[in-house]
Amino acid sequence: MTQASLVKIVEVTAADGTVPEPAWLARAESVHRQLRQQLPADYAGRMRAIFAGGARMALATAGERVLGVMVWRHLAKTYADEVYVDDLVTDQAARSSGVGHTLLGWAAQRAAALGCDTLSLDSGTQRQQAHKFYFREGMVVTSFHFARSLARRP
Repeated sequence: MTQASLVKIVEVTAADGTVPEPAWLARAESVHRQLRQQLPADYAGRMRAIFAGGARMALATAGERVLGVMVWRHLAKTYADEVYVDDLVTDQAARSSGVGHTLLGWAAQRAAALGCDTLSLDSGTQRQQAHKFYFREGMVVTSFHFARSLARRP
């Protein structure tokens, strides 16, 4: 039996963006920080603000252990409806065991249930191993993402 076959998906957020079981959000933090070290010390507060803006969180779990974290949102764009994945991270100890595949599969099912045309995400140019994974998962590069840093004012 593979680790992926033992994985259960836990939705941390309710449809309205609230967190019915805060213990899951607390368990997610250490795995989430493996991708986003810059998250503020008040992780729960920051994530609740993100959820209030429409994001949702799903976890891949085995018992009480968090194996993977996915932050996603349903976007209605001018040209398509999509599920966009903000963050997808598998715990270092569980990588290459099917956890990411399970989370992306869950996201694709959720996107289909929401009537979406697309499942999409951005991935930093330096993350070559992640890109290999996304290509194996049937994802393709469809565009360039352009950004300009804006100075934050106190």
